[in-house]
Amino acid sequence: FQSRSFQPDFVPRDPNAKPKRYKYPAFYDPYGPRPPPSDKIIQLAEKIAALPLEERYQIQPALAERTRHPRMQQISVEGIGMSSQGGTAGATKTEEKKAEKTAFDVKLEKFDTAAKIKIIKEVRTFTSLGLKEAKELVEKAPVVLKQGITKEEANGIIEKLKAVGGTAVMER
Repeated sequence: FQSRSFQPDFVPRDPNAKPKRYKYPAFYDPYGPRPPPSDKIIQLAEKIAALPLEERYQIQPALAERTRHPRMQQISVEGIGMSSQGGTAGATKTEEKKAEKTAFDVKLEKFDTAAKIKIIKEVRTFTSLGLKEAKELVEKAPVVLKQGITKEEANGIIEKLKAVGGTAVMER
């Protein structure tokens, strides 16, 4: 461990000196300077700026739908001391979203008894269960292993379980 006060080249700071002022840019872009926008983008921006206010409000939802960006979900405010209108509006939007059914469950139907250890190991990889809990879960088959996951993730889990000797299905 070293101390600066014992080093011969240490020069103490002047207590009366003013702190140094550094010139920072008005904004900082960590990726460096960007090229200027193309003429096509400038013309598009001018057209949007010329639109009436009502039509400008319609651009964002239409553009989000066109580019298929996910909609921002309103956070549920149940249990927080806010107005009941805000909480019910959020609840109805989530109920409408669930009607589309984007979340799936993976259910282990049956498995080969010789491959029981492999099934338990595989279940532990995609759940946060310990060895004992995973073993009890597998022995209860048919049982739901994972709930509320995407279709791609569910298909991946089903393929892994089939590879080690289990039979799993996706429930909606």
